Amino acid sequence: MMKKSKTRLFVDKKISQNLIVYIKNKQHHFLKNVLRVKINDQINIFDGYSGEWCSIISSINRDNIVLRVTHKINEFVKSNEIWLIFAPLKQNRMNILIQKATEIGVTKIIPCKTEYTNAKNLNLKNLYLNAVEAAEQSERLDVPDIEKQIDLKSLMNTWPDDRILIYCNEKLKTKKGIIESINEFKKENKKWAIIIGPEGGFSEFENELILKNNNVLNVSLGKTILRSDTAAIVALFCLKEIIF
Repeated sequence: MMKKSKTRLFVDKKISQNLIVYIKNKQHHFLKNVLRVKINDQINIFDGYSGEWCSIISSINRDNIVLRVTHKINEFVKSNEIWLIFAPLKQNRMNILIQKATEIGVTKIIPCKTEYTNAKNLNLKNLYLNAVEAAEQSERLDVPDIEKQIDLKSLMNTWPDDRILIYCNEKLKTKKGIIESINEFKKENKKWAIIIGPEGGFSEFENELILKNNNVLNVSLGKTILRSDTAAIVALFCLKEIIF
């Protein structure tokens, strides 16, 4: 008898009916040693662009688990078009940020080098794997793109004209918060992004560079100073609730 499972796995290949999928490495360990799956158990899989599919375990081996795709469960629905630009943080907090941003629905994540960026040796593969795990857990049907790190000046020089950049500015003194600021653009058909600075904030030069951009929405997150990862999560949640 087939055992239904809430387990979802991302597979990095196009899925179709009757496809044979070989699950290896970390996912293999998770299924075999943590969940202790059995032959004929159901595993739901998705590839980021063709929807979600039901598959059945046909064999469990030392180095892999073999799945056979039976049918499509859900049609593909792309997540809301939101970008997150952030200055890299210490690894454990950066992992949490990637996970939460993925759960909220960000479609592109761009690490940005600033004058006060402290984190070194950015591991993009590790960030991507964190995003994959978060997508599996949160029932997303896609995984956000993780871009290569870019310096702030290059980012601003190539910023697209059709995308509003929400600048969470801890130096901004105003009674109007992020919710009121975003609400003013609610009826406009715009694409959105959020930029969060490093723990030390942006330098004066960087602050001026950002504010020179005509597509920047300068906002405050309140009187208290939030950590970078907290600020990103708050801003993303506000944006999603108001616009999407």
